[in-house]
Amino acid sequence: MIFKHALALYPYFRDSTATMGVFPPTGLEYIVTNMKDLAGKVTLLDLRYEKEYRDVEVLSDFIKKEIDLLCISITWDSQFKEICDFIGRLPDDVTTVVGGHKATEEVETLLEKCPNIDLIVRGEGEETIREILKGVPSQDIPGLSFRGNGMPVHNQNRSLPDDLGDAYPDRSLRRHDYHWVQNGVKVARFTFDTILTSRGCPYNCKFCTFSLNPLGQKRKYTERSLPSVIDELKKITADVVLFSDDNFFTNPRRSEELCELIIENGIEKKFIVQTRIEIARHPKLLELAQKAGFKILLIGIESPHDRILKQLDKGFNQQQVREAFKILNRYNFYIHGYFIYGNIGETEEEMTYIARFAKELKLDSITFQKLRVEKYSPLKEVVENTPGYHCDSVGGPVYSDRYNLKDLRRIRNGIRKTFYDFGQLFHILKKSYTAEIFSAFDLMYFIAKLPKIMVRLARREFEKKGWLPAP
Repeated sequence: MIFKHALALYPYFRDSTATMGVFPPTGLEYIVTNMKDLAGKVTLLDLRYEKEYRDVEVLSDFIKKEIDLLCISITWDSQFKEICDFIGRLPDDVTTVVGGHKATEEVETLLEKCPNIDLIVRGEGEETIREILKGVPSQDIPGLSFRGNGMPVHNQNRSLPDDLGDAYPDRSLRRHDYHWVQNGVKVARFTFDTILTSRGCPYNCKFCTFSLNPLGQKRKYTERSLPSVIDELKKITADVVLFSDDNFFTNPRRSEELCELIIENGIEKKFIVQTRIEIARHPKLLELAQKAGFKILLIGIESPHDRILKQLDKGFNQQQVREAFKILNRYNFYIHGYFIYGNIGETEEEMTYIARFAKELKLDSITFQKLRVEKYSPLKEVVENTPGYHCDSVGGPVYSDRYNLKDLRRIRNGIRKTFYDFGQLFHILKKSYTAEIFSAFDLMYFIAKLPKIMVRLARREFEKKGWLPAP
């Protein structure tokens, strides 16, 4: 073996929101699983939990003593500058490989700012990392970037695989369980995990790049075999499992079969899935999903307005959304809706209607994000060709001459205040109980933690404003 001890590092000290560490770094775990038979030893460190190794000197000492291959996952826009600085301070005499969605987008930046990075894996990394560990020359590995004679070298992109395969992460490589932590406080007794049973999406929403990898390659919809999915579910010990498929119910018949297999095999979990309103057309599937333990539906609605839904190519209109929710509300699911505001031509009145529309649909909770444009998004050209609209960076928020970023923050705060009133917060607690997400004891546990959470949140806000010194 070329490498005796490889370290896989998830370098985020916190998540991009105040909620920390709920789900594992599944993408990195797939990479680690593909490395373990080609290295003498593999260690996975998630810095959200490994407080000791957040100290760059402590981590550097460990690397110098133990590690001859360092693999780092850079996934998110959040904390990118801080992570670059952190990586730049790590030892430069160990082979260092970086990959992940954000790394793929920022290859040139990383090569410039982090001279200790040797190789950057672009796009899907499982096959690329195996070839690196096998000793294939860098110039012969598709999807790899590196320095050659002091200049960046970018090999041709690696083709996407024809099928998803049945492999899944080796969870025995984890050093801890994953919990719901809010502002530094564990607020639920549950443990969390994710599973991927399909990739890709047949829909073509303009704002969405989930069906593209960060190289702009289109992922066709592919499925894992159901026996492999059941085998993985049997090995998951977590209480709550998120199906990270782009749309779990893309193939309704397959989803029915999976629900039936979950019931037959006595797998008792609380499941979370992402889906679309079209699921309302399949009452048998909804009934089976409920029996199988599916508790939370995450549904992308995006806008209350037909003009904007058409602009985004969602494939449905407001009336169809309303009709779908008349059906969905007959079932005992907790439903979380996603919305986008700041769309092209959207007025403040149209944006703020999101809160009222969500209440009319009887949504339990919502998330609303500013319109963003990724590098290969079909919306990129639309934004660039619309006078008065701007986007300062890849993946950054879109704003306009009429509504700048400060205006959009004010509008966001108004949406939040209107939707999340006292009545809605009480409804969330009640629905969490009636949908059997929380037991009475779980609710008591959560409520008991609220004062501590509020104190931590207040302190964090005071530190931001300079009213308190940072700890």
